[in-house]
Amino acid sequence: MSTVHTATGRRKTSVARVRLTQGTGNITINRQSAGDYLTRDTLVMIVRQPLEALGQAKQYDVLVNVHGGGKAGQAGAIRHGIARALNALNGDNRPTLKAAGYLTRDPRAVERKKPGQPRARKKFQFSKR
Repeated sequence: MSTVHTATGRRKTSVARVRLTQGTGNITINRQSAGDYLTRDTLVMIVRQPLEALGQAKQYDVLVNVHGGGKAGQAGAIRHGIARALNALNGDNRPTLKAAGYLTRDPRAVERKKPGQPRARKKFQFSKR
């Protein structure tokens, strides 16, 4: 019986719960293949980055439950979760993942709307008279 390593990844408003098991490199997101769920090749590439950085793309199966946000935010959350799971699996992976920036939670999120303004930073048109 192979061991299962779990981790949580976050990006913007997306939260991804990742399960890593020994396997052949299959990535399943919300019961669909990664290509079918994410639809864009660049997003699938983002998801695979931590595994490829370690040269372990064909050694593990990844099972993901993700919700919230859009597809790009979800891809970032999945990448974060996979990196955390790989770090939990083997501490020797940490320097490689850390140097690539995969273990850092991206803090950027939508700024809140301010009162007296139409959006977060935009101002209503100014007129002297």
